Amino acid sequence: MIKKLLIANRGEIAVRIIRACRELGIQTVAVHSTADADSMHVKIADEAVCVGPAQSKYSYLNIPSILTAAQITGVDAIHPGFGFLSENAEFAELVDEHGFIFVGPTSEHIRVMGDKIQAKDTAVKLGIPIVPGSKGEVKTVKDAKSWGKKIGFPLIIKAASGGGGRGMKVANNPDELEEAFSICQTEALAAFGDGAVYMERYLGRPRHIEIQIFGDGAGNTLHFFERDCSVQRRHQKVIEEAPGPSIDTKIRTDICDICVKAMSKMKYRGAGTIEFLYEDGEFFFIEMNTRIQVEHPITEMITGFDLIKEQINVASGNGLTAKQQDIKINGHSIECRINAECPETFMPMPGKVELYHAPGGLGVRVDSHLYAGYSIPSHYDSMIAKLIVHAPTREIAIARIKRALKEYLIIGVKTNIPLHLKLLDEPDFISGDYTIHWLEELMGLK
Repeated sequence: MIKKLLIANRGEIAVRIIRACRELGIQTVAVHSTADADSMHVKIADEAVCVGPAQSKYSYLNIPSILTAAQITGVDAIHPGFGFLSENAEFAELVDEHGFIFVGPTSEHIRVMGDKIQAKDTAVKLGIPIVPGSKGEVKTVKDAKSWGKKIGFPLIIKAASGGGGRGMKVANNPDELEEAFSICQTEALAAFGDGAVYMERYLGRPRHIEIQIFGDGAGNTLHFFERDCSVQRRHQKVIEEAPGPSIDTKIRTDICDICVKAMSKMKYRGAGTIEFLYEDGEFFFIEMNTRIQVEHPITEMITGFDLIKEQINVASGNGLTAKQQDIKINGHSIECRINAECPETFMPMPGKVELYHAPGGLGVRVDSHLYAGYSIPSHYDSMIAKLIVHAPTREIAIARIKRALKEYLIIGVKTNIPLHLKLLDEPDFISGDYTIHWLEELMGLK
């Protein structure tokens, strides 16, 4: 078993990993930038090492500094969390080469699934349904027009190395295709250093459904059911829930079985999430995230499994801790991402937290690194907490999370709590009748 672990991350996910390690009796090392010297993860870890200045590229993305921190503190393993280096194949390789355990999949699987074109080709080979689209990279406008005729309109052009909603353009008809194609290539090169793009059918009213899987690297794979992440703005998730309110038992069983069989063929290791667009009873593969997800707590709440502990257990070589028949859906869970931002304009609003009080009570969980007196840095993502609830039914879960949001006290900075309260009162959300476009349409952003 891993005895000492370094967390190559910050904020609430670093705190979450440290808590799991404490329960397992594992010593922890926090790395931090100069801007995060007073962050909660630094305070509660057994040891802490500064790895660079505030800018991420000089600290949390600084591979030599992180590996040096691991060496001088004598850790056995490194957990990348999510974001930053969590899906960096080179980092995973270097961790292995330096004699540490990487708490995640192999570098090969990270590399294959991290390239959108390779991931799509791999999904086809593994029997995962995909959106009809181009075969590999589309290099020229002439090729784009040819594929446009085959795929049909509307279609979407995507950066092969894209992520986070960047490097995407929709062409509603042939007249829009040339401009959209050129813009997408330019944006892809600027954002990711890779101008490769591909094309696929644009689904008009889909939901975003993702399947949580775990593999032991030897061909044994489990699923932990699905999450609905359709409430999003500019491809950034805002509210997630599990199980999906639109998914019936047969559909759930079928898609989960497909994912398990695919990952067993691949001999995938550790936590992974296979993301789909879901429309009219059909699933279409979007991408696979080869890491733990931000929204993993709602899966934990409905299944009773600690997914961070599961990651550590698999990385330690102990295999999976459960059999598929042991994993059952119990009740309903909803997560609201709490951001330090203006709820009307979505502009980040970093600053000092003057007063902080987290909600509590039956079925309420808060994953956060906030405390009274903490100054939220301006250098990182604006998410400062995740509010998660669990209840016997979806109706009770909605009532519970509204109650918890009204109890949540964060004074000194603006947050998006008012937005969450508004969304949870909307008839479409209450009925579960929403798509990935719903929030933007509601806010007049489309």
